[in-house]
Amino acid sequence: MTYRVCFVCTGNICRSPMAESVFRARVAEAGLNDRVEVDSAGTGGWYEGDGADPRTVSVLEANGYDGTHTARQFQPSWFARLDLVVALDTGHLKALRRLAPTPEDAAKVRLLRSFGPVAGDDLDVPDPYYGGMDGFEECLEMVEAASEGLLAAVREQVEGQAA
Repeated sequence: MTYRVCFVCTGNICRSPMAESVFRARVAEAGLNDRVEVDSAGTGGWYEGDGADPRTVSVLEANGYDGTHTARQFQPSWFARLDLVVALDTGHLKALRRLAPTPEDAAKVRLLRSFGPVAGDDLDVPDPYYGGMDGFEECLEMVEAASEGLLAAVREQVEGQAA
């Protein structure tokens, strides 16, 4: 059985495609490609069909990740097929939980940084869109830091499904 994870940010051109690419690499490194499916979306459809922000692509590729991406908008019907919906900030978390058709679906939504090392009270990955390259690099660092804990949580679920 495939475990499905979807990362969600605002427009699906900066944070969520970055998280998708990094986590897909972690899943591949762990040998779980055949058991874990990774994608991303935005809470809004402003950029639907567009590629990731060029700065996102640049930071990803400079760090050995795939920058290929096509933006799309998250649909409430997706909850039925997803196991985990990973929000990049508390605004996304609240929006996704409001979209969830059932309380069980709302419980599938978690903040990315809740899986990482202690981040203090602020679990948001800041939106780098209106800043410079340093914001995209900081975003990548936060995503990478949280991805290890997320992988451990997903691996536990996948191994639990196989048992």
